[in-house]
Amino acid sequence: MTDKNTHANPNKNRTPRHRAREFALQGLYQWLLNNEPAATVVTNVRSAHGFDKADGEYFTELLHGTIAQSVELREVIAPTVDRPIAELSPIEHAVLLLGAYELKNQIEIPYRVVINEAVELTKSFGGIDGHKYVNGVLDRLAGKMRPDEVAADTRR
Repeated sequence: MTDKNTHANPNKNRTPRHRAREFALQGLYQWLLNNEPAATVVTNVRSAHGFDKADGEYFTELLHGTIAQSVELREVIAPTVDRPIAELSPIEHAVLLLGAYELKNQIEIPYRVVINEAVELTKSFGGIDGHKYVNGVLDRLAGKMRPDEVAADTRR
């Protein structure tokens, strides 16, 4: 019998920034399900085991920023999904919000990195094949939100 790790790639060294995304995803999941204030979610997540290995500043920026811009981000996401956002699984919903936030606000992070991080989060926390759905949606979003970067990348 093997010891099963909950992460898709347990041998991968996760950076503090990746861990910040993991905790931001957990916070967004909590926020989506319980509709708690962002400050309550931040307090709860910061007390979680392993948070000390995350980039706390980036976590706070991701969580507060995504929640603050959630209405706008959903409006950007809605045309790229094949069903109402309310019908997405909470994990896919949270990952798409997080990815859309990073595509919009973290221009210094290449769009491929944003997509890859979102796919890895979905592999770790989402359902079977959810990562394929997230990949497709964020790829379409990247084309809309960062058209010059995507065009330059496809010309290589």
